[in-house]
Amino acid sequence: MTPIDISEQSGVRFLHFGSEWIQGAMRIARPFALELEYTREMMVPLLMYPDDWPKRVLMIGLGAGSLLKFMWRYRAGSRITVVEIDPRMEAAARQFFKLPDNPERISIRVGDGADFMITSRHQYDLILVDGFDADARANRLDSVSFYLNCRARLSADGMLCVNLLSRRKDFGKSLARMQEAFEGHAIAFPSNDVGNAIALATKDHSPEPSVKDLSLAASALRKATGLNLAPQLARISKSNHFPRGTLKI
Repeated sequence: MTPIDISEQSGVRFLHFGSEWIQGAMRIARPFALELEYTREMMVPLLMYPDDWPKRVLMIGLGAGSLLKFMWRYRAGSRITVVEIDPRMEAAARQFFKLPDNPERISIRVGDGADFMITSRHQYDLILVDGFDADARANRLDSVSFYLNCRARLSADGMLCVNLLSRRKDFGKSLARMQEAFEGHAIAFPSNDVGNAIALATKDHSPEPSVKDLSLAASALRKATGLNLAPQLARISKSNHFPRGTLKI
């Protein structure tokens, strides 16, 4: 079994799976902040909906628990289900990354995320997918059938947000699979400097905020949580996903 390794540098604690590849990170002095850029970008959906959204969250992949901790702290009305394939990960996240113990709002299940998506009958407002093996492969979590099952599990105004690693492969193929499953309602933002590309998909009812709308929401979110999404918005707004000045998914 791939070892779980913990390292620290300059006040930041890192999670590794038997290699130098970073699977999660936490700034020790700010345990609820999102240290890695791609995790911050995965919070862009919060800018498109009211402050009480999402009510039900599903996360595929726990890692260091960064996304879970942020949602738990700053979306107090949400209930969060996490599916993690490695049975050791929850204990590691609790010991080293300050994972909160709140069974009334947090349910962590050990299992394959693709299998869970087949058998689950619940619907979720936000599905976050950030699951990779030790070699940074998504495997079944990057297939048309998986994305179809994600679509079936979304509420009417729900959104799927997926971390696609583009350092080792062309994420365009992954986006094409998402677009097939969501009948074209899927986009991927330009990849960041370390090779992550964040993709969004929705059902037919998709928000269409303008750059100004997103900027105003980002300012409010920063005031409430300390999360600064301005750099992400500056990069995203230059993409071709804003025809006629509004975001089109």
